[in-house]
Amino acid sequence: MQLEVISRLPDAAPRPTPLLFVHGAWHAAWCWDEYFLPYFAQQGYACHAVSLHGHGGSKQGNPSNWTPISTYVDNVAEVVAQFDTPPVIIAHSMGGFVTQKYLETHSAPAAILLASVPPSGIFGWQLRIMRRHPLLWLKATLTFDSYQYVSTPQLAREMFFSNDFPAEILNAYYPRLEATAFRAAFDTLLLDLPDVARIKARQTPMLVLGAADDQIFTPSEVHATARAYGTQAEIFPDMAHDMMVERGWQQVANRIIAWLGERRF
Repeated sequence: MQLEVISRLPDAAPRPTPLLFVHGAWHAAWCWDEYFLPYFAQQGYACHAVSLHGHGGSKQGNPSNWTPISTYVDNVAEVVAQFDTPPVIIAHSMGGFVTQKYLETHSAPAAILLASVPPSGIFGWQLRIMRRHPLLWLKATLTFDSYQYVSTPQLAREMFFSNDFPAEILNAYYPRLEATAFRAAFDTLLLDLPDVARIKARQTPMLVLGAADDQIFTPSEVHATARAYGTQAEIFPDMAHDMMVERGWQQVANRIIAWLGERRF
């Protein structure tokens, strides 16, 4: 299957290290193209965002609900193999989990995790969603339908955006949200958690960022992710889960650019 890859290139010769952006559950490459891809291209980076299997333009017929997380890892490996120079990987939410799994067996110049699934998986989020929306959780679990969690604009706002996120932008994003394979969710819950020791052995530099008002992965979980990989997390105030499209997205982008510059990427 041909994977959708959205690319934005700088006007002049690009910096030596390209960037690959990996989206999270319910999203696709489009979420990076709203702000991050053009902005990073303006800073001189060759930018590419992949839509994982069954998302965005990476569909073939009806996507299987039993696609494992390993398929998404293979998607990343397939795209990386097309680069002449290995890219820095910038990943959000489930994409951060996919990136951790990728780094078990592959090298990368660096990885940047935004509001990522922690190495311990999504058990904490599952407990929180069970308490907040027990009937919704039960329906999603019994029907194996991850879309239930974002099935209304109100739920999408609660999951991804700040309370004051503009309604007109939310209404534009909402129709783009789509189900992620339920098997992948099981993998991130307990079936296929990252092997932190193997990842650390590769000594990939990591930047771990989180959002203070994230309703999916709490700041404490983001800090736990950073500790697992021997670094310190940075938490952005007044920001929710979708850090790449929230109002403060440029602050997040500038922190990433500064970190990349410190490492001469």
